[in-house]
Amino acid sequence: MTDTPLENGPLTGLRVLDLSRILAGPTATQLLGDMGADVIKIERPDHGDDTRRWGPPFVQVNGEDSAESAYYLCANRNKRSLAVDMASEAGQRIIRDIAKISDIVVENFKVGDLARRGLDYASLKKLNPRLIYCSISGFGQSGPYAERAGYDFLVQGMGGMMSLTGQRDAEGGVPTKVGVGIADVMCGMYAANAVLAALHAREKTGEGQYIDIALLDTQVAWLINQGTAYLTDRQPPARLGNAHPTIVPYETFPASDRQFILAIGNDSQFRKFLEAAGRLDLLADARFQTNVARVKNREHVVPVVAEITKTRSAADWLSVLASIGVPCGPVNNLEDVFNDPQIRHREMAITMPHKTADQGAVHLIGNPVKLSATPVTYRLPPPRVGEHSAEILRDLLNLSVQEIEALATSGAICDGRLDN
Repeated sequence: MTDTPLENGPLTGLRVLDLSRILAGPTATQLLGDMGADVIKIERPDHGDDTRRWGPPFVQVNGEDSAESAYYLCANRNKRSLAVDMASEAGQRIIRDIAKISDIVVENFKVGDLARRGLDYASLKKLNPRLIYCSISGFGQSGPYAERAGYDFLVQGMGGMMSLTGQRDAEGGVPTKVGVGIADVMCGMYAANAVLAALHAREKTGEGQYIDIALLDTQVAWLINQGTAYLTDRQPPARLGNAHPTIVPYETFPASDRQFILAIGNDSQFRKFLEAAGRLDLLADARFQTNVARVKNREHVVPVVAEITKTRSAADWLSVLASIGVPCGPVNNLEDVFNDPQIRHREMAITMPHKTADQGAVHLIGNPVKLSATPVTYRLPPPRVGEHSAEILRDLLNLSVQEIEALATSGAICDGRLDN
């Protein structure tokens, strides 16, 4: 292992043809781009990725909203934008030509859409047998739901996540989605992982392969311990709010001023908590002695713990418990998150230069992967629609200025270098 990071990322030299939009596919390709891959984002001329208009907030240019929303910014750095009309023969030819010299294709069109244009795996494999082709869809390429469009919110419901999220029925709760598009994000992460596995396989076989990734499949996989619990006893888990199904106490508790998190993972930690609270007497009660007992007697144990936590401020509890190794923490809003010294130290908020944005920069969330020898890099801010069209066609396909201008005139491409 070297102590000095290399200039290039671990995927430098690989080219990704990104035919995806919205969140799952762009999340996957941004991860690959952060690791050094050259990601060519194909967008519709004059419109681009749908998420560009999913706002406010938007990037400000001369004090006005631009055509780039914060939502779009979240998953599109380290990409070059080529605006191509995929409905045109010229546009399809451009995509096929780029596929010939690419390593990876990522797409999330409806099942069958790209086959009608000769841009499916079977067609592109003939041109490039080493191609790794990843299709992301709502429900997969087969099965009774394959033709349906998939959306994060629908999949959170259909995949069981909403049945586990939210306050209990007895407390007036209802099934609740996670506050971010987690089905899309997790699908993108699984997709990137699958692409890396396929790249490794290609090193041994010399052949690419097809990857079929579905939002619903990955959401079911994300049920993890709760899903396995159901498969073990066939009892659908109930919603528990912030509580843990198999650990007590492990949820938010009221301090004298606000809520905080108590995440006691074993009996030793529980004893330390009671010692700090001056309530070791509770261990004389069998209901408090072991985690199994506390889980079985949740309805008695949790209110008793809550009465204890109400006696001090959240800051007091956090200071005392952290000092004796009892897991605890605040419930941060996003202002708290991005001001947190640990998060700042880990560079989870980054700033990238941007040619047209006011103040000349955009603010993004950093990549959490810390590689010692080949770290992620932040080379390109999220592009404007077609910002790199001419550059890509010139450098990769050796098209002349006249040929590029003719394509732009015909509407097959959009050269957005001067557009916001």
